[in-house]
Amino acid sequence: MSTQLPALVAGLVDDAAVFPPGSASVPAAVVAHRRHRAAWYADLVGPLLLPASAVAAGELDGLVDPDEGFVIGLIGDTGLDQLPFALSFLPPLGVTVRQIEAPVAKRGEDPQPGLAELVALASRLETVPVYAEIPLTFGLMGALDTVAEARAGGLPVAAKFRTGGLAAELFPTPLELAAVICACRDRGVPFKLTAGLHHAVRHVDPETGFTHHGFGNVLAAALAAAEGGAVETVAELLTVRDERPLVQWTDGRQDAARPLWVGFGSCSIVEPLTDLIRLGLVNGGFEA
Repeated sequence: MSTQLPALVAGLVDDAAVFPPGSASVPAAVVAHRRHRAAWYADLVGPLLLPASAVAAGELDGLVDPDEGFVIGLIGDTGLDQLPFALSFLPPLGVTVRQIEAPVAKRGEDPQPGLAELVALASRLETVPVYAEIPLTFGLMGALDTVAEARAGGLPVAAKFRTGGLAAELFPTPLELAAVICACRDRGVPFKLTAGLHHAVRHVDPETGFTHHGFGNVLAAALAAAEGGAVETVAELLTVRDERPLVQWTDGRQDAARPLWVGFGSCSIVEPLTDLIRLGLVNGGFEA
């Protein structure tokens, strides 16, 4: 049974168990996801994220009961043109696609052609939210304009950005990320984040030396942006390495829906849950 969690963190963490560094098998991820969905912290957990390649290969076949209502998010790792093919391989009963996420360009490429293709897919699907992963490089603001136009036309299209990876350039600076958050606010575009958000507070990975954004920092930054904060104010919150001012930003806001930021995927659910308990943002009086 789920114990009610604050609305501010509801659905914050999608289950990305099959993606690195966790890299669980699909059968193992399905079993673990059922356990998360039955746990007291179930309200924290979004859908199980699965690559389109795994779905098209039939790796979900036989794992879900027809009356189960199993919810997934489809990650377009096979190219935009192959997403309808992957969707056709989903079991006809028992599985619901809550969202589709796909990159629209590589770094340095014009995102508009891929974005147009993804918007066209969204128009065919009609009700399934689609997240366009837009590189934080050339053409970003124009791409956000296109997403905003699609949303104004009634399509459930939003943005997704990468905040980490295996190279230093994949980690945006606090000022770069703040500018993107504020640009989404100004256009009324919700956004998701992926990669690098391993802990609540900004920190340095001792193995790689990369400085990671904290999801608590992003939460505070999104709250500040939604209340009209300037880019500099939002960027300052993203640089904080002390959890106290981040927690202060949630005071009086925990019963309200999270603004702007839809959430992020994590190959571990327990790690962000543990940090949220430590920060006092989730009641830790139960066993995970």
